[in-house]
Amino acid sequence: MSQRTEIRSHITHLECSLSGEPCGHELPHRLNPKNGKPYLARYDLAAAAETMTKESMAEREPNMWRYREVMPVVDPANIVTLGEGFTPLRQAGRLGKHLGMSDLLIKDEGVNPTGSFKARGLSAAVSKALELKQMKLTMPSAGNAAGAMSAYAAAAGMEAHVYMPKDAPIANQIECVAYGADLNLVDGFITDAGRISGEAAEEHGLFDVSTLKEPYRAEGKKTMGYEIVEQLRFEVPDVVIYPTGGGTGIVGIWKALDEMEQLGWIGSERPRMVCVQAEGCAPLVTAYNKGEEFADPFPNPKTLAAGMRVPAAVGDFLVIRAVRESGGTALTVTDDQMVDSVRDMASFEGIFPAPEGGATLSALQLLLDSGEIGKDERVVLLNTGSAVKYLDVLGPALGL
Repeated sequence: MSQRTEIRSHITHLECSLSGEPCGHELPHRLNPKNGKPYLARYDLAAAAETMTKESMAEREPNMWRYREVMPVVDPANIVTLGEGFTPLRQAGRLGKHLGMSDLLIKDEGVNPTGSFKARGLSAAVSKALELKQMKLTMPSAGNAAGAMSAYAAAAGMEAHVYMPKDAPIANQIECVAYGADLNLVDGFITDAGRISGEAAEEHGLFDVSTLKEPYRAEGKKTMGYEIVEQLRFEVPDVVIYPTGGGTGIVGIWKALDEMEQLGWIGSERPRMVCVQAEGCAPLVTAYNKGEEFADPFPNPKTLAAGMRVPAAVGDFLVIRAVRESGGTALTVTDDQMVDSVRDMASFEGIFPAPEGGATLSALQLLLDSGEIGKDERVVLLNTGSAVKYLDVLGPALGL
């Protein structure tokens, strides 16, 4: 019997992220119909801790399904994987020296199968959809999520319907078509694409896997948190800087930290979570600065970082809570700063980051200048994707 079949999920139920109301995981669920807020998956962590020990991890497969006990797929036969996860956590020595830092790290999600961290969330969501016998999927996407969903749906033999703003990167449009997805380009923003995708789901019986509108994409994203801690030999960094559109990554990492404490992997220590948004699309930063918990839609969003062009986030309160509870902060950077940081990360470290990844370095520089981050602190930058997906917008920005 393979290791993959010996280790089983200990999922117990879903729980409303706002009210705490439980519901079963055996049927498809989207938002809580009573309040419109996301559900989160919950597990029997005491049972999971019996097999998911620090010592056991060295023997496991080098992808995100190494954390099977706290993943939502019950039958391993339903796991749809392309080898996503367990991406490098690189010591950024040259860049750190340039900034005067002693312990700067980059988590490079650009090496995932579909070129971004979206592979994690969509592997989990498509796998659970397969388990729930939902074979026709739809989603709105600003780019990378659509490519990932199309790839995993193709691997599972599912239908994939994508609704994408017309100004999404051409690479993402091409990959969706190549994977066999039904690509629909939409006039407007990601919110408009979401509305049309939702209408298509109702009309044609499609299962919508929008960000946080189903419970399982966050479960794939949380594995970034597990990996960071495991790769740091079960220590917690001082700061995690995350580029934020819908914010599922911060929600997932924060959830993982709580689970790891209950598993006995870490104590009560937490990194300061830093939410970075584009100056031209910053609903969460605006709400954070106003002392609010829920964010108003951002008017006329504009940024070359397609993944951050999200004017309204379903999980807004979850992101803002994580930032506040961790003692972190939220700030914006400009497109020009992102592009400069793309060049710096590439030229110092050989990592060619998406503009979103560049945004984390821009934010770090601002926080070092303000003294909010010390140069002796251990800081993790999340590069969420490869710049290869953005050549159409980065070329002119880099003067080509």
